[in-house]
Amino acid sequence: MPTDSVAREQQLTPEPVDVDDIVADYDEEKPSRHLSPRLELLVGAWCFLVALFVLKQVFDPVEQGSQYYLVIFLAVTLPLVFLTYRMRGRRERAADIDPGTDTVGRRAATDNPGILDWVLAGLAMLVGLYPILPIPLNDLGFGGYEGFLDRQGSLLTMDIVAGMVLMVLVLEATRRTTGLVLPVVCLVFFAYAYYGGFLPVGWSISHLGLNIEQIINALFNEASGFFGVPLDVAATYIVLFTMYGAVLDRMGAGRFFVEFSFSLFRKSASAPGRTTALSGFLLGTVSGSGTATAVTLGSFAWPILKRAGYPKEAAGGMLAAAGIGAILSPPTMGAAAFIIAEYLGVSYVEVLIWAIVPTLLYYLGIFFAVEIDARRFGASRVELAIVNPLRLLARSGYHFISLGVIVFFLAIDVPPFKAVVYATAVAALFGLAESLLSRRRVVSGFDDHDEDLERLELSDSLKDYGRRLYGALSSGIRSALPVIAVCAAAGVITSVIAKTGLGQILSDVLVTAADAIAFNEASLIVLSAFFSAIAILILGLAVPVTASFILSWVIIGPALIALGVEPAPVAMFIFYYAVLSEVSPPTALAAVASAAITGGKVIPTMIQACKYTLPAFLAPMAFVVTDSGSHLLSQGSLVDILWTFLVAGSAVAALAVATTGWMFGPTSLLERALCVPAAFLLLYLVPTSIALGYAVFAVAVVLHLVRRRMVRGSDPTPAT
Repeated sequence: MPTDSVAREQQLTPEPVDVDDIVADYDEEKPSRHLSPRLELLVGAWCFLVALFVLKQVFDPVEQGSQYYLVIFLAVTLPLVFLTYRMRGRRERAADIDPGTDTVGRRAATDNPGILDWVLAGLAMLVGLYPILPIPLNDLGFGGYEGFLDRQGSLLTMDIVAGMVLMVLVLEATRRTTGLVLPVVCLVFFAYAYYGGFLPVGWSISHLGLNIEQIINALFNEASGFFGVPLDVAATYIVLFTMYGAVLDRMGAGRFFVEFSFSLFRKSASAPGRTTALSGFLLGTVSGSGTATAVTLGSFAWPILKRAGYPKEAAGGMLAAAGIGAILSPPTMGAAAFIIAEYLGVSYVEVLIWAIVPTLLYYLGIFFAVEIDARRFGASRVELAIVNPLRLLARSGYHFISLGVIVFFLAIDVPPFKAVVYATAVAALFGLAESLLSRRRVVSGFDDHDEDLERLELSDSLKDYGRRLYGALSSGIRSALPVIAVCAAAGVITSVIAKTGLGQILSDVLVTAADAIAFNEASLIVLSAFFSAIAILILGLAVPVTASFILSWVIIGPALIALGVEPAPVAMFIFYYAVLSEVSPPTALAAVASAAITGGKVIPTMIQACKYTLPAFLAPMAFVVTDSGSHLLSQGSLVDILWTFLVAGSAVAALAVATTGWMFGPTSLLERALCVPAAFLLLYLVPTSIALGYAVFAVAVVLHLVRRRMVRGSDPTPAT
């Protein structure tokens, strides 16, 4: 019979979770197949060869130019989508099958592609490579890449057919990886390009109309289509950063980041919450997905949060908020950050600098909420078998060096795609040194201590290292497949907008709608920003972050820029709301995944995630509604940056009080209500509103302190 303490420990320890399984089921991309071992080897080898091709392009680019490279890149990655993502629905889990049906259970465990999937994969490679294949053509043109470029504007029938087939395959790949919404949006834009000439002449969105040849030419043979900026970013930046994150993770950085975070705060009652936030930030360097970060973090942090006394829903909300923050945080950030750099024609390091203060504000809001929740829930200290941080840093702190390598090379104007390759090489070399010196396998989890692991023979240790490096490069390509499909599909939208001028038309409609209810120029900008934020959040409920940013930039971006807002604040405003859609009800996939880890109810978990991230929802408004908002993007003097940060930090504190219902103790409804306008006034960042904001916040604080003193005075003193 177990003792009471053992029974209590068993009750507090959650069941182990399959991180990869939960990520596959709840990530913003649709779940991928679970392939048989033999097919997994084939796909892994294919991805590894693609990774080598991408790395070769960095230092030895193809002579024919970047578009030639993009043609090959799409042709070798698009088929992988049809092999690794199923055509419909989610896979049937073996655990859900009746034990008597072994055959069905085995099929549920591995759902390999069928004949149609293989046909689509082969067709994708054929039409993808079509522009560079030396296919014999008639007198109207010649085969090969040069001939394909020469036919721009006067395509052959075979060109049009190949382009149409490629569009269908790209949209089907996007549907498999991200759902139906984005392909439908692309088809709507395609229909608008073709039927625009049939719209009434008086309509502002009417145009002359494009025929099929013109549309396919724009998609297939011009830089604004499939091979435009989004795919270029995916092929030259995103895949390299996903490979870097995978290498860093396979070399043990993920485990180190979590253990290091927990070791820093382990003596405090609020340590579990603090370390969850810090771990989310550090793990974001390994994973480019907010949902994946939340799930990976949850597998470590949830058992500790539970022992500390956090309810399931509050813990799930904290995990979701910490995971999403990883996409917003330098030095890696999310895929859309690279697109910002390309669209604005600035260096990636500038985008990283713009993100520094907003990142601090984001995590400041989480830390405020964490400290308050630790007191609200009466969180208790949790003892962990982790060594002190200095010893951890001395033992495994080399994992931070590769991050410093990225920052260093970016600072000396080395292109990001080269900087991340150098960082990947550094991470791989340190992993090799670790294998040679320790000769122990890389493990995860607090129960696996290095000194308890069996030492391997040198040859076995090197083989283990080789398998990890091979798997990292392969998984880096495979994890980027959904983003590649989205970026290719985005070419349909961007090319139609470029050909028809629809983006400017829709931005004018947005400004006109705001102008109809605005009473001065300041209110016009505020209302336009508010409508834009709502539109981006709604769009983000249905499409991934990258697609949401691209759509919003080409439609909403021009509207805000036309009102006099600088492009950089507009781009960061759109980026933040596109990312935050991942924690926005009713979808909030990061919160759904976190609830799957904690076992909490989904809707309350979403509400808790919103509570933690509310400051992040409001702070981006400050970027665009006043000129001082640009200081939050580190634009301006050091004094300007500091005072705007302090004021915005005060607004974050007011919002934390409003969302948690706690200041120095439980707050009244009036005190919480006063904190809301105080935060809004502070975030407007002009002297008058700042003074009013601090005044309202001060009233809330005074009321709270007076009420607490009165409550203490009315409590009877117990007899001694």
